[in-house]
Amino acid sequence: MVGNMLDDIPREEYLYKGNTACAGCTAMLALRYILKAAGKNTIIVNPACCSTVCQGSFPKSAYGVPVLNIAFAAAAAAADGIASAARNKGKNVIVFAGDGGTVDIGIQALSGAIERNANILYVCYDNEAYSNTGMQKSGSTPYGAITTTTPTGRKDSKKDIDFIVMAHRPAYMATASAAFPRDLLKKTQKALSIEGTKFLHIHVPCPSGWRYPTEKSIELGKLAVRSGMWFLYEYENGKVTLSPPTSAALKKPAPIDDYIRLQGRFKGADIESMKREVELGMQRIRGLVQ
Repeated sequence: MVGNMLDDIPREEYLYKGNTACAGCTAMLALRYILKAAGKNTIIVNPACCSTVCQGSFPKSAYGVPVLNIAFAAAAAAADGIASAARNKGKNVIVFAGDGGTVDIGIQALSGAIERNANILYVCYDNEAYSNTGMQKSGSTPYGAITTTTPTGRKDSKKDIDFIVMAHRPAYMATASAAFPRDLLKKTQKALSIEGTKFLHIHVPCPSGWRYPTEKSIELGKLAVRSGMWFLYEYENGKVTLSPPTSAALKKPAPIDDYIRLQGRFKGADIESMKREVELGMQRIRGLVQ
């Protein structure tokens, strides 16, 4: 495929057609590129989340690698155990967990795994709510967003899991977006080349929960980054490096209104308060790289 822009992306597929994801699901798009980066020598650990359902019904599976389905709170501990087993030396052990199972229910096991410097890659795919169980608010739900447990919109700030993880000083941490697959692929490859605990936090728009047309998933993902609703960066050896889309957004962000108006979950939201939240987030990120 000479001249094709995607020449540097592996052709092998380990996420198969026929998975039971919702139309427009970007979590499965993210997993597709993670598995392309990791290859067949990989074991996935799945706590309860959307991706557990997307595997399909036993005895068939849409995943081309072994998967351990585990309780919400135990994913990081289970992955550490798998990675520590002699027979799994050299294998990529990857947790693929939602924001509810990471930011809330699984945070204790994640903290312990980082403290032990477990040789795992922990991936949090973040659709900003408990989407698999009816779109309840999670710690990662943004200010103003409507969920089934915040029917008039969230009134406080989301939990900053990235700063919490960075406080643990992991071997490597990065943020990514399903809307920027090449950036996601490269960060996954880099993470898997490093010994110790790695954390990858991926923004994954959810059409069914965010209430937007399925064909808008990638557009929304890009707008989230360009407006400052989501930042792309890496943390390694105590240093934060911004990815190009976020560097550009900090200089000239896209109007947040472009991002908000496409989603039903922000109906009636206090736009000015959301803009202040975004500006505060930008100030924190600028402070990291100064």
